[in-house]
Amino acid sequence: MQMQTSSPCRPARRRVPLALAVALCTVAALCVSCSGHSLVPSEDFDVLVYGGTSAGVTAAVQASRMGASVALVAPETHLGGLSSGGLGWTDLGDKSVIGGLAREFYHRVWLHYQRTEAWRWQRPEEYGNRGQGTPAVDGDLRTMWVFEPHVAERIFEELLSEHGVEVRRNEWLDRDGGVLTRGSRIERFETLGGRAYSASAFIDATYEGDLLAAAGASYRVGRESAEEYGEQWAGVQKAARHHGHFFPAGVDPYVVPGDPESGLLARISPDPPGHNGQGDARVQAYCFRMCLTRVPANRVPFARPPDYDPRQYELLLRVFGKGWRETFRKFDPIPNGKTDTNNHGPFSTDNIGMNYDYPEASYERRLEILREHENYQKGLMYFLANDARVPSDVREEFAQWGLAADEFTDSGNWPHQLYIREARRLHGEFVMTEHECLAKRAVPEPVGMGSYSMDSHHVQRYVTEEGFVQNEGDIGVKPQAPYGIAYGALTPRRQELTNLLVPVCVSSTHIAYGSIRMEPVFMILGQSAATAAVLAIEAGIDVQDVEYARLRERLLSDGQVLEAPSRE
Repeated sequence: MQMQTSSPCRPARRRVPLALAVALCTVAALCVSCSGHSLVPSEDFDVLVYGGTSAGVTAAVQASRMGASVALVAPETHLGGLSSGGLGWTDLGDKSVIGGLAREFYHRVWLHYQRTEAWRWQRPEEYGNRGQGTPAVDGDLRTMWVFEPHVAERIFEELLSEHGVEVRRNEWLDRDGGVLTRGSRIERFETLGGRAYSASAFIDATYEGDLLAAAGASYRVGRESAEEYGEQWAGVQKAARHHGHFFPAGVDPYVVPGDPESGLLARISPDPPGHNGQGDARVQAYCFRMCLTRVPANRVPFARPPDYDPRQYELLLRVFGKGWRETFRKFDPIPNGKTDTNNHGPFSTDNIGMNYDYPEASYERRLEILREHENYQKGLMYFLANDARVPSDVREEFAQWGLAADEFTDSGNWPHQLYIREARRLHGEFVMTEHECLAKRAVPEPVGMGSYSMDSHHVQRYVTEEGFVQNEGDIGVKPQAPYGIAYGALTPRRQELTNLLVPVCVSSTHIAYGSIRMEPVFMILGQSAATAAVLAIEAGIDVQDVEYARLRERLLSDGQVLEAPSRE
């Protein structure tokens, strides 16, 4: 685990000479001179939200509803993050604690699918009411929790438009000295496109925590040790078995089976994994949440990528050789004959071990990581559908699937958002740990609730002492009841920054973040962060000094849920 303590106006580690604009995880580079603070006039707002995630959208909408002038400045072209980027099979936990703008979003999803014309490729009765541990459609509460990517994006855009939010797309923060702070306050920041923005309060709603890091807040990358916070599930967890994403016994890792001298197959680390409970700087795996279909009129067959190398997938053949047949387990159905396809199994869409430097990487390096993940996953799809060595029962069924032609239409039907499951995490006024998630300790001043399992995907793939391949890091520990998320987890340390709030890269340990990091929770915390920001501006105080009673009153009046409903 790495901990960084940044100082105000500290230049980033890597100079960024290019501005990047995302389209299909491809970024067009524009030459820009980055030489410290310029005299570019800034656009001025009460609240400035950086990051076009679902939390960024709800934060901007809430600030506008409270009468503040607000801008959403986003490096993204498409807004909504993973919620519009393929994750339509919502990770809910307990839906009763999802309130406010988050619940309004899911209500608007419900309204969309009440229309006959919304069902182009499937009749509603054919879809049924399939969800994840809870019905997808809740008619009594007029909410729907499962949806197509383009529907989510349209709803986010409508919310922003209805509230008159100023949106600036393809604006990349100048992380190399582009953030101006005075004392403990951010005054303005500049983008690589040559624009500047100032505000009374700032919200970092990115998955990466770029603004908080560039502005001088302390943060962490990686996994804490079990000793640091006394957490049972912290650090390396070689013995844990949760999702079934582990290799069956006896899978040989070597190019020539049984011969270590022949070298390791692709995508197996030669490094030792560490001992149980040991902290490290590794982060859990990323993937793309693909939207697939086998409706012939809407299906785009899997294409052979330009850099296709079947040797990257040899290890999967050995898994099939052990009789494993769970290939289609996470083709989760969303409306219109489509899927939200997620990782499942020991060798799947998670690109294990290929993202360790992503949180701190330059924009150029992140682009390389994005492209590597895209090429890996596209190659895997082509391999499964076409390679003659894949068992025929798997290959023939897989060949019936393809990308949905009516999704991600400006990016070759490939998702525009990589699933950044974890990057930087703020080290703020309060640190959420497994003790709060598991109700072993009370949570002070809650501003939202979480309820999903403490969920980490695998972090590394290694060779065991017995000479076989295995994965490590997959954890799933379910809280007994919903838990509060402390306001202090959204605020930096008082001595560092006093006008910044962080609803995505919240202050928490790795294992606690595994539960907090769900899209509905990000929407909840985005709304709560904006509420606190506006209250701080109105009172002329630091965000750390917002009176909790006032904050709580406003959150409840806006429909947020701060205690679990009684089950009596």
